[in-house]
Amino acid sequence: MDWLERIANLRQWTRSGTRAPHKPLLLLYALGRYQDDADGGLRYTAVEHDLQRLLTEYGPPHRTTPAYPFHHLVNDDVWEVRTDRGPGSPGSGVGDLRATGATGRLAPDLRGALRREPELLGRIARLLLDLHFPPSLHGELCEAVGLEPEPAQAQRLSAVRGQRDRRMRELVLTAYEYRCAFCGYDGRIGAVPVGLEAAHVRWWAFGGPDVVENGLCLCSLHHKLFDKGVLGVGDDLRILVSQRFVGHSPAARAHVTALAGRSLDGPQPGARPVAAVHRDWHTRQVFHGEPRPAPAA
Repeated sequence: MDWLERIANLRQWTRSGTRAPHKPLLLLYALGRYQDDADGGLRYTAVEHDLQRLLTEYGPPHRTTPAYPFHHLVNDDVWEVRTDRGPGSPGSGVGDLRATGATGRLAPDLRGALRREPELLGRIARLLLDLHFPPSLHGELCEAVGLEPEPAQAQRLSAVRGQRDRRMRELVLTAYEYRCAFCGYDGRIGAVPVGLEAAHVRWWAFGGPDVVENGLCLCSLHHKLFDKGVLGVGDDLRILVSQRFVGHSPAARAHVTALAGRSLDGPQPGARPVAAVHRDWHTRQVFHGEPRPAPAA
């Protein structure tokens, strides 16, 4: 049984490119708990808060519930649920999962494969990360679920979607003249740029192409905030700042809230700006809440 292929083909709700990382987040959380206790189960009432926090932080902008993946992941043959009455999930209703003492864990065959091949856990984790989240979030997401994947020999998404275009970074940074499109940062050590990254607007894992019009040159801070939905790009190529962001320090105001309504810095003449189709995807699938109004002049 090819577990990587099965994980890559999890059945997920899809419509018009909508992100639905509910099952991947539950699996990553379960793998993290498996590392600590291979035989333990995850009682829904005990893990509901953790799973809701993961969905809120790393899931789609709209409100959702961990009850959905807790029940439906059973259909992918990688997860099992038992209740106080015996095997089988009571359904996807939050009340039913709570009242019946529903407890989930990795399916027996998958647990057996992980015992026989311990490195499989790291490969599955890496595949889930590559398939559903941008690289800027991988490290903190692993920390959030208690995972320590095997990065060196991990199975990469290239086995599923093909190779990334290695020229993407250079093309995007050149188009934006090695300056962060949000704040203008252009730091170097000698001739080597430092702290500048090529951000995909529409994530590569969700069909975002490796082209300049799907990229932004961003400093490390603003790349992370962009991928977390704090920052976005509006129809007029002005910076969006989420009303949900809270920061009272002078640094937070200067580096985040003061960006609201500011025009992007770049790209240079002749380079393609961010395409509307990719901006729209990011606004619908990643950006959180409503944008702040631009500061008064």
